Amino acid sequence: MPQILKINPRQPEYEQIHQAMQILQAGGVVAYPTETLYGLAVDALNEGAIERIFQIKGRQFSNPIALIAGSKYEICSLVAEIPIAAQRLMQDFWPGPLTLVFTASQTISPRLTAGTGKIGIRVSSHPIADTLANSLSGPITATSANHSGAPECRTAGEVLTSLSDQVDLIIDGGPTPGGKGSTFMDITTDPPACLREGAIPLQIIQAALNGIKENYRP
Repeated sequence: MPQILKINPRQPEYEQIHQAMQILQAGGVVAYPTETLYGLAVDALNEGAIERIFQIKGRQFSNPIALIAGSKYEICSLVAEIPIAAQRLMQDFWPGPLTLVFTASQTISPRLTAGTGKIGIRVSSHPIADTLANSLSGPITATSANHSGAPECRTAGEVLTSLSDQVDLIIDGGPTPGGKGSTFMDITTDPPACLREGAIPLQIIQAALNGIKENYRP
């Protein structure tokens, strides 16, 4: 049985977060709440930990895995460039459930990009997810806490039922909203392409992108 650690979802306690961070630093897997669903976190720069994520989920290596960064400033070392469109979307929707797909830098494992050279990143608005990423001083994985193809989890109890002893720690931060996951926008194309419409409607994102065109109208 994995350890279950209750953490205040509004004001995460330092000692509990530190305990989770130590597990991540040691290559462990931590289930944690986000602003949409429960996710699985490993140190995204640890190749061995990344392999564990694929094993736990039964995930094909052809499927990429997105990340949560501690801040929008942190992504400079994770991506090759930040286009103007990405800057606008980061300003308007981060922190929040919008994953932007960038051209990955060489620091990112090809396992995470599924060999595409692209990586999805967001900054989470959930205090626990945000604090975890900031405490690790590096990105954490943001894949859903379930076996590939199985129902996604809204609570720590559902994670325990779904994954049993396959994870090292489950952070119980209470129920998450559930529903749709984050919206995915590929900003390596012009115009940016929606890969998955999720918690943030595409119409709202498109309005923000249209604002860029108006500001740069000759």
